[in-house]
Amino acid sequence: MTDSSLNLGFPVTNWCPPPFPCSGPLAGSYCRLEALNAKHHASELFDAFAQDADGLDWVYLAYGPFATPKALQSWLEEISTQSDPMFYAVVDPQGKAMGVASYLRIAPASGSIEVGHIHFSPRLQKTPAATQAMYLMMKHAFELGYRRYEWKCDALNERSRRAARRLGFSFEGIFRQAMVYKGRNRDTAWYGTIDLEWPQLKVAFEAWLDPANFDNNGVQRKSLSELTAPILVSVDP
Repeated sequence: MTDSSLNLGFPVTNWCPPPFPCSGPLAGSYCRLEALNAKHHASELFDAFAQDADGLDWVYLAYGPFATPKALQSWLEEISTQSDPMFYAVVDPQGKAMGVASYLRIAPASGSIEVGHIHFSPRLQKTPAATQAMYLMMKHAFELGYRRYEWKCDALNERSRRAARRLGFSFEGIFRQAMVYKGRNRDTAWYGTIDLEWPQLKVAFEAWLDPANFDNNGVQRKSLSELTAPILVSVDP
């Protein structure tokens, strides 16, 4: 018997734990995600990442930069054999790899999954392909039946935090002194979105990705942030 004065979570009925996500491909009009293959993708990724000459895009990641193609390939060989994190290569319409991203902390029993290890080359950053890659991964997770989709980053990584909000992730708090990496402390900022918000997010993404949202010079008519802002929520009690 339960005390009727207790506050309890809402019932979750007719829900079954989802399967693990597939390793690809996930295809869109601007890009395609396929299972990361060290032998196939290493050379293209090294060339793409080399456009970041100062290695600034690696600052908030626990690994990298990689000085040689061999060093990068060794890392890719290690991560590409894992099921969690599950890495994708993001490739352009010509089939050239431009970046990587992964699912991680995949927890079917609770219906939770995270997107992370995102490393996009300068050529991919701030393009419709970059946004579509994130859309395709979110879409796949929710269509499999996951209830919660997470984004976490160093609390000092303002670029990642802006990206999370733009993509429709609501801020959920700071985990202080969550880890040590590269000899530094990391407070982790948590963001998340849930299945109840996905239908609105799907509409927002598809409206932004629509070719009609861009003028003849490729300039967006309406920003994704404008479209997702009404969906963001405050989780403060």
